[in-house]
Amino acid sequence: MRIYQRDVTLPKIKLQLLLSSSLGVLVVYILNNITWGNSPKLGIGLSMVYALTLGTVSFFIAVIWGNPLITLLKRWGIGKQIRVELPGGHQTKTGTPTMGGILVVVPVLLITGILNVAKIAGMTLIGQSTLVLVFCLGAHALLGAVDDWQGVKGLHAKGEGITARMKSSCQLVIATIVALVLYFGPPHWDFVGVPGLRGPVEGGFFRIGPLIIPLTILIIVGMSNAVNITDGLDSLAGSISSISFVSYGIIAYLQDQIYLMAFCFTIVGALLAFLWYNAHPAQMFMGDTGSLALGATLGLVAIMTGQWLLLPVVGFVFVTEAASSMIQITYFKWTKRHYGEGRRFFKIAPLHHHFEVLGWSETQVKERFWLVAVLCGMLGVALALV
Repeated sequence: MRIYQRDVTLPKIKLQLLLSSSLGVLVVYILNNITWGNSPKLGIGLSMVYALTLGTVSFFIAVIWGNPLITLLKRWGIGKQIRVELPGGHQTKTGTPTMGGILVVVPVLLITGILNVAKIAGMTLIGQSTLVLVFCLGAHALLGAVDDWQGVKGLHAKGEGITARMKSSCQLVIATIVALVLYFGPPHWDFVGVPGLRGPVEGGFFRIGPLIIPLTILIIVGMSNAVNITDGLDSLAGSISSISFVSYGIIAYLQDQIYLMAFCFTIVGALLAFLWYNAHPAQMFMGDTGSLALGATLGLVAIMTGQWLLLPVVGFVFVTEAASSMIQITYFKWTKRHYGEGRRFFKIAPLHHHFEVLGWSETQVKERFWLVAVLCGMLGVALALV
């Protein structure tokens, strides 16, 4: 029976990937022959139509091979190891396929890759800065995939993955490369928008020079870890990430950064497909493959819009989740040093598990955090307009 499944599933995946690629090529051809301008009925640029179309295509590319991916992950034994200290309901999730971030990353890389090839062929569909986004997304996805694989198949195989020092070092290297490319390569990115203030640079921005390099590294590494920490409940990280990318996609549209808006909505479409399979009870988890890549890329998108000061607003839930873990660790160490035993500020960290222990159901935590994320996204866009 296993031999039969192997013979059927792998060709099926290859066929679906081929169909997905063909769909992407067809869409690029159609979009290239659209006359860009304003819609006489809606009064909006057809560039928004372009971005939303790419998001829809991204969704279909991802969703049609979701089940074969789940089957493949199960066959390879890529099942999530659940920490024993988590609330009791989570123990039933042990063995659920992880590395589901592949479902998000592959369609985005596929579509963006096709668009870059189209640009080389003379079709002006994207800006020149898309490749740095692809590198950031792909490199962090690869790092996350190695971590997920080691957590399941490594020497320890108890959910630890690679060492924290190794992961942090790789994150720093990737973020440093991105920061240097943004600053020294065209178009020399060192902008910041301050709500309520009008800067001297076109668009109302201020230039901060080389200071943008360490800030970029801090933001990319910080956000990759923040989303990774948030990824603890079914559809929590995925749904909040989609809201954050929609918010920055709108900000990019308002700044006429069409290629950046299109990239954001391409990610949103893939995220919606992932949420199709990650809805409670989840059929797969995104793992570090998705969370590290999404967080780092969200940070980079914020930098490229120049509105990275709004990231704590748009990504409020992510920042709060990361802060709760930092507070818990710091408070535990401080009380252990002063009282001889470590005490906890929260019942358990990160914050979403704290509310579970207080009696909220997993669905309640996810929905309420998602509502907060929607409100914060709205506020972030509003502040970008000030």
